[in-house]
Amino acid sequence: MYQFFVQPEQIQGKTIRITGSDVNHIKNVLRMKPGEEISVSNGADGREYRCGIESLEEDEILCSLRFIKEEGLELPARIWLFQCLPKADKMELVIQKAVELGAWAVVPVAAKRCVVKLDAKKEKNKLARWQQIAEAAAKQSKRRIIPQVHPVMSMKEAVSFAADMDVKLFPYELAEGMEQTRRLVDGVKAGQSIAVFIGPEGGFEDSEVEEAVKAGFTPITLGKRILRTETAGFTVLAWLMYRLEDAGTEEAGMEAAGTETESAESADPAEPAENGGGESAI
Repeated sequence: MYQFFVQPEQIQGKTIRITGSDVNHIKNVLRMKPGEEISVSNGADGREYRCGIESLEEDEILCSLRFIKEEGLELPARIWLFQCLPKADKMELVIQKAVELGAWAVVPVAAKRCVVKLDAKKEKNKLARWQQIAEAAAKQSKRRIIPQVHPVMSMKEAVSFAADMDVKLFPYELAEGMEQTRRLVDGVKAGQSIAVFIGPEGGFEDSEVEEAVKAGFTPITLGKRILRTETAGFTVLAWLMYRLEDAGTEEAGMEAAGTETESAESADPAEPAENGGGESAI
């Protein structure tokens, strides 16, 4: 089923209006007809609005709401990928796959060893292109939000921005001990904010590593092999997705089970069970 994003104000009661470039895509590329069902998200509340096409107008597609799916498809934690600018067009691949793997936002970082240098005009054009890629990836992977691609930050700005996040992971080629990496990834919980810093092709300078450590970041190893900058981010995101997928539901279930156990243990065994809970043996 095809998915489209709209602004919250485009959902009014049971009427949903799709505008912009999606109009041409629905009419002339997908060649959809009235009565066909599509999925719509407003990028804000995490809901899926399942609706049917009512009419195809010149500048908009009018749809009628059929039902709303509340179940969350987003990871129960917010992952911020701080990706140092890679060479060529690798950033486009990084953003696409980061969105597919559940990243909440992507922050391009201009570290000291980055080869790519963007002036104001180039950065504006790149950001527009990167945000388009994020939206396309969100549609393809059925995300309920469109992850934001932030303006480029310096390393100092990025470290300061992420300083108050709950978990701060800093893959570094000189870090050792997979046990610590496993412990940190396994310790990630629903509701947390997570920062993942990925260095450029030349790696981080020592001063940048020291600055990050002082801000509470933990250097970790990703294994014995040296990964490309675009591969390193995918690796960490995949680990976190594996750890967090359905984590919120599982933790809620464990808490509920614990509450039921406490209630059962505190009950007076001499009291009869309520609501036909069973008969006493004679």
